[in-house]
Formats: sequence, structure tokens, C-alpha cells
Amino acid sequence: QEELVESGGGAVQAGDSLRLSCAASERSFSGATMYWFRQPPGKEYEIVGRLTWSAETWYTDSVKGRFTISRDKTKNVVYLQMTNLKPEDTALYYCAADYGVPSSWPPGPNDMDYWGQGTQVTVSS
Repeated sequence: QEELVESGGGAVQAGDSLRLSCAASERSFSGATMYWFRQPPGKEYEIVGRLTWSAETWYTDSVKGRFTISRDKTKNVVYLQMTNLKPEDTALYYCAADYGVPSSWPPGPNDMDYWGQGTQVTVSS
């Protein structure tokens, strides 16, 4: 059973919006802090943002004001709403879940308890 499954990626134009979804199992969702990461082509993973169970959010500077993470606790789904997309947002986007406190900030994939398979977002100019 896959614990986290992302969907909603696609190819869009600069300025467009997309909403990514992450369907989670109960084990990988209830009480967890949910994260979105991305990996641009040829680059390392980078954290996009996170949403705690108590609804505290954090976003990396490059997406502040454009991206929003939300959670539907009745459906075990986490969303990443992306607006005003830019070509530099092109990446493979991953959903992750963690029940602990990261040993360092920003955390990386190895700090996560659960990790999805990713969904591709391509933004053309």
C-alpha cells in the first residue's frame, strides 16, 4: 500500500495556476506534519513548505505569496495550491509526512517518515 500518492501535475504556461493533491493513508496523515518538496531538473531536492497538524505553515522564500498548503482532514488529503507559476517552478513535486522534529532546518528527504512518488510540474514561458 502506498502511503502518499501525489496527483495534479502537468504542463502549464507562466502565470497559470495548478493544484497538487496528496492522498495519504491514515498512518501517514493523522497527526503528521505534511511537507511539499521539489526537485528541479538536474538539481537537489528543496523544501517548498510545510503544514503542521495544528495548521502552522512555513514556505520557502521563492514561493511565499504564490503557494498555499492546506489539508482536508476528512479526506486525508493535502493540497499545494500554486498560483502565478514561473518557469523556475518546473520540478518534480513530492509530498512527505513526518511525525518528528527535524534535526536541522530546512529538513531533507531523509528526515521524512513517508515520501510520495512525485508528480511533474512543467512551466513554460
